[in-house]
Amino acid sequence: MAHRMAALGEDFALLFTPTGNELEGVAEYVEATAKALNRELIVPSGPSLLTLIDKFSALPNNRQRWCTRMIKIEPCKAYLLGHPGSTLCVGLRADEEERQGMYGAFADYRFPLREWGWGIKEVLAYQKEHDLKVPSRTDCALCPYQRLIDWRNLLRKHPAEYALGEALEAKVGHTFRSPSRDTWPAGLKELRAEFERGRPVRGADDDEEQEACRVCRL
Repeated sequence: MAHRMAALGEDFALLFTPTGNELEGVAEYVEATAKALNRELIVPSGPSLLTLIDKFSALPNNRQRWCTRMIKIEPCKAYLLGHPGSTLCVGLRADEEERQGMYGAFADYRFPLREWGWGIKEVLAYQKEHDLKVPSRTDCALCPYQRLIDWRNLLRKHPAEYALGEALEAKVGHTFRSPSRDTWPAGLKELRAEFERGRPVRGADDDEEQEACRVCRL
């Protein structure tokens, strides 16, 4: 969206609300995009995921989604309130469900991809045409909304991040995954044992589009 807006000659800045738990390459990608487009990169002040886990002695999960609200939404809201008259461009595609975003009446809103009638097909075609390499995951490494295949890939590709998740669960006494969500263990330590013994993951496809937190991924 940002690349095409720049190509169309639109004036804008980029706003990024990091959680501090992004996988390697995400921050670099955001910074490189701002540099390539010659646009200001705004990073509002906000807490990190690990800071809030320590503060609350709790992990985010599907019943405690304070991570999105406190790390993503509230810093964005504060920036918009501090800059009245702003317009927030939201990257919802034309083929996604109809919704207005989560920020409230703190700014004007635009949905450029919808204005252009762009669905996933057009987005991927534009990325290919312009050789835009978006990281495969842009949400938190320890996002409770990720799928089993994403937890498995995290263990395989980023074992230190997976080990951090196990340590946090042991420290807090709760799990990122909700018990009874599926037939797999909720705890990451027990989940690791299932992965390492080779239990097959349904729908395992490393190229499958991720269905994690919609606010926290690009």
